[in-house]
Amino acid sequence: MSTVTLTIGPKSYAIACADGQEAHITALGAMIAEKYAQLGSARAPLEAQNLLFAALFLADELAEAKKRLPGGPAPVDETPALRAEIAQLQEDLAAARKAAAAPRPAVAATPQADLFGGPDMTEALAERLEALATRAEASAAALEALVASA
Repeated sequence: MSTVTLTIGPKSYAIACADGQEAHITALGAMIAEKYAQLGSARAPLEAQNLLFAALFLADELAEAKKRLPGGPAPVDETPALRAEIAQLQEDLAAARKAAAAPRPAVAATPQADLFGGPDMTEALAERLEALATRAEASAAALEALVASA
């Protein structure tokens, strides 16, 4: 068993560790000391609070890193309502793609007509996009609620 001394802020701490782990523990201590230093003049009067804030900084970085992992966050159990919402969004997306690929009637040459096939098509597309956005927001809210309750 070995002992490593870590200096974090104004205090030093003797930490017991397994033989061969000294460098690793020292590196971890340096990370904590770096986060502690980020508190700057906003340090709390109690040292335990300052260490807690440094730990929160590290925990936040860890959470963000986990989000960026190739597999992403752990899968969330889907409820039947969420599955139905996803299926509906997929149907809406397929319908929107089909409508976008359909031949458009000839209309007067206006910038809007050139891009979207005329005023009637523009309004229909806008309504579909708005409905799709509303469903996507509802699905996102449902997913966030599921993740928060997990």
